Amino acid sequence: MHDSAYTRRLFLQRGCALASIAATVPCFIERSALGMLGDPLLASQPGVPEERILVVIQLGGGNDGLNTVVPFGDDAYHRARPQIGIRAPGAAPKDAQPAALALDGARGIGLHPNLTGLKELYDDGLVQVIQGVGYPNPNRSHFTSMDIWQTGRLDAKGSGWIGRYFDNACGGTPMPEASVAIGRNAPLALEGDVQKPIAFEGPSLFRWNGQDLHASLKDPYDRINRAGAAPAEAPGGAGDTQKSFLMRTALDAQVSSDRIRAAVAKQPLVPYPAHALANQLKTIGAMIRDGMPTRVYYASMGGFDTHGGQLGTHGNLMRQFGESIAAFQRDLKAQGSDGRVTTMVFSEFGRRVKQNASGGTDHGTAAPMFLVGPKVKPGVFGDHPSLTDLDQGDLKYGIDFRSVYASVLEDWLKAPSEKVLRARFANPRLFNLAT
Repeated sequence: MHDSAYTRRLFLQRGCALASIAATVPCFIERSALGMLGDPLLASQPGVPEERILVVIQLGGGNDGLNTVVPFGDDAYHRARPQIGIRAPGAAPKDAQPAALALDGARGIGLHPNLTGLKELYDDGLVQVIQGVGYPNPNRSHFTSMDIWQTGRLDAKGSGWIGRYFDNACGGTPMPEASVAIGRNAPLALEGDVQKPIAFEGPSLFRWNGQDLHASLKDPYDRINRAGAAPAEAPGGAGDTQKSFLMRTALDAQVSSDRIRAAVAKQPLVPYPAHALANQLKTIGAMIRDGMPTRVYYASMGGFDTHGGQLGTHGNLMRQFGESIAAFQRDLKAQGSDGRVTTMVFSEFGRRVKQNASGGTDHGTAAPMFLVGPKVKPGVFGDHPSLTDLDQGDLKYGIDFRSVYASVLEDWLKAPSEKVLRARFANPRLFNLAT
């Protein structure tokens, strides 16, 4: 019932816009509109499930996975981190430090004590903890490793994996407002070979992100001159239609800006904490509630490069993250959208097992990921990496991050992961879509 109301509302809101750009509208929007008018053959497009939304949260700086998903039952953990380790539930207090939040069904594993918001969602069956995620021959550079995660390629080259999803969803025709990043610049993950994302820090700063692209993706599409003329030729043929659509997208940015401002001006249905990440998620929640056609939203939170004095800094970050994602999930449930949304949380790498002399941790390798929402398989997926069988002092990964992407693409977004990732990765089936 809710999905039906959603599609009717979306059609009414987008009808005028569809009419105004009929000559250049992408096929998936055109066919979706026809489907809403009653054509059952066009109502659903393979690879573009209009009702499903992916929200990505990036924890920038290299989140310490061992103090996020805490192996408190492993003595090697406490030996490696005598000052910054999180104590086990029931253990004698150390410097008034609270104990880890034990996870049901996961022996000796718990969450950071400040992740009470995430633990509540876990207890409600809404969180999947994916342990030991990484990739072969890990790179410990923030920039290179982040590009690896965002391109889905070990050489860190080319377009973004989510951008390629949209490139493949409808024959490479650009899709307006398909992806939105809350921030000054859109991440590489959202930049396709054809698809270009939208990025804004706040509704008043909305802009089409067609010129401030990652250096590896500069191409003739981006050079729209001041006279309003598109490049004379687009690569790959079908130039006029694609060029015209890109131009229309740029010119219509103000229309979208007005709509976003109107959506965000509405008060959320639940209170949000006053954190930067919470504000981003509140904006995303407002756009979802308003029926925006966006399929992927991207939020980010920095400060995780904890080389020194980690205990207090990381604890505060964990509190902000947990409270923010809990408020966002409550908002989605209150507006009746929670079944349509899955949130994926990642960081570019974890930290080393042993603490350093400055009471912090240095760049490491494997770390946990989270999937949040009522359609994920709840609980802990995979074994926690060994703390004694190490690779030069670092954890050995157990699951390739591109396998997580494969499940998100195939099972949630209904897209061919091999085409998007440009290689075949085992799908661990992280979703429960039967209910």
